[in-house]
Amino acid sequence: MKTDTQLPSDGPAVHLVDDEAAVRAALEFLLASHGLPVHSYASGTALLERLNAGPALAGCILLDVRMEPLSGLQVYDELVARGVHTPVIFLTGHGDIRMAVAALKKGAFDFVEKPFGDAALVERVRDAMAFDAEQQQRLRDGDSRGALLAALTPREQEVMHRVAAGKLNKVIADEMKVSMRTVEVYRARVYAKLGVRSSAELATLLARI
Repeated sequence: MKTDTQLPSDGPAVHLVDDEAAVRAALEFLLASHGLPVHSYASGTALLERLNAGPALAGCILLDVRMEPLSGLQVYDELVARGVHTPVIFLTGHGDIRMAVAALKKGAFDFVEKPFGDAALVERVRDAMAFDAEQQQRLRDGDSRGALLAALTPREQEVMHRVAAGKLNKVIADEMKVSMRTVEVYRARVYAKLGVRSSAELATLLARI
């Protein structure tokens, strides 16, 4: 496990933020004993400095609500403002539940109330990390598909949208004022470049993008 004095790698990990050293040590031990990589930070400021200095955070953020000089909610608001999408789980005391619920409405992943069961906390952390992995994969898929679309010529894109709409080659040829043979060639190129085999697959791909 790493502390905030070291710059962690960009691999998936639990980014633990708590200003109490004893709590950090206990949580580090718990999470590490379940095979979860942990990077710990003694304050929200340290986490934000880490964001300034290194790659985007992957995995999840375990964030205590009551901290100094920045509270967990203030840190979360800053993460939202920066467009950080890493799932955040709040650690809350009984009196903090209303604040945690407000954070959920802003998009936080979950909150765990103190005192919490070890198994329950580990399960929610695993859920958050799995969610982040799926989220990252969707982003990579979107980038890949976007690159495929960018590889199409303007005329191929015209044909693509008409094919995806279910139009026949003859109709497309009339609309574009080209021969049916030309439409067939464009259609074949679109299918080959995007790796689809039918207008239905093409429509599904475009809907995902």
